[in-house]
Amino acid sequence: MLVNRFVFQAMGSNNELLLLGDDKNKISNIANKVMDDVRDIERRYSRFLDDSILSKINNCAGKKNIKVDKTTAAILNYADICFKQSDGLFDITSGVLRKVWNYNHNSPPSPQEIKNLLKYIGWQKVKWQNPDIYLPITGMEIDFGGIGKEYAADRAATICFESGVNKGFINLGGDLRVLGPQADEKPWKIGIRHPRQLGQFITHLPVWQGAVATSGDYERFFIHNGRRYHHLLQPSSGWPRVDACQSVTVIAPLCVVAGSASSVAMLNSEIKALSWLKNLGLPHMCVLGNGKVYTKNVEDY
Repeated sequence: MLVNRFVFQAMGSNNELLLLGDDKNKISNIANKVMDDVRDIERRYSRFLDDSILSKINNCAGKKNIKVDKTTAAILNYADICFKQSDGLFDITSGVLRKVWNYNHNSPPSPQEIKNLLKYIGWQKVKWQNPDIYLPITGMEIDFGGIGKEYAADRAATICFESGVNKGFINLGGDLRVLGPQADEKPWKIGIRHPRQLGQFITHLPVWQGAVATSGDYERFFIHNGRRYHHLLQPSSGWPRVDACQSVTVIAPLCVVAGSASSVAMLNSEIKALSWLKNLGLPHMCVLGNGKVYTKNVEDY
């Protein structure tokens, strides 16, 4: 069985499709469908595009409600569930904090700068009654940054399955959806980045199928006065935790679940993260603050 590889850019990421099949033309057509769908999702939900659904919602903040389609409603419903189950840690209104956090600088924003933005944060403030959404404060925004690529990866997997491809994997900027095992029925060895050693893997996890997502404090960060400031910010305070894990990897049936679970775990303290992940019952691997690795059931997938 041939391994067909396709590389493309979308959603601000380098992406890869690895699809197994002997009919090159058929596989190429499927890959094009997947890439077109990923780019369509980007067009619909990018906050950088003025005509995206997300921009239309945000531009009407404090003015009027917007009716959304069924797909957007499903994503908003999932965001609502994540907010409730995470005690507010997963909050799609918290992206507004990017206005004061610049990771190209080596100093954090002032407490007053952050305080000025906190009034715009809080999913509980949003009026969401399917199919109508209303952001009540001018300046409020929603952002699908913690869901968009994961949702696109799951959609891509559905396209592949419906087209008869059930071996290979989809990698959208590090969010992985494994369709099925390698040609010899062995699992894929998914490399997990070392959070402190650039370009190194801390381990490789065997995955036959499902999704793998990792959140960590090493993607966007700076060190100031000996403290690491990273991009995973608590919605209630606007600051990153100092007692969090270095990274959290979760394996789940769906990429949206793996992604949101790993993000919420990183927004919790180390102790709460381990307890929360245990209660979820999903296989996971955590690199603790001291660099030690904790794993649970990662061989099951």
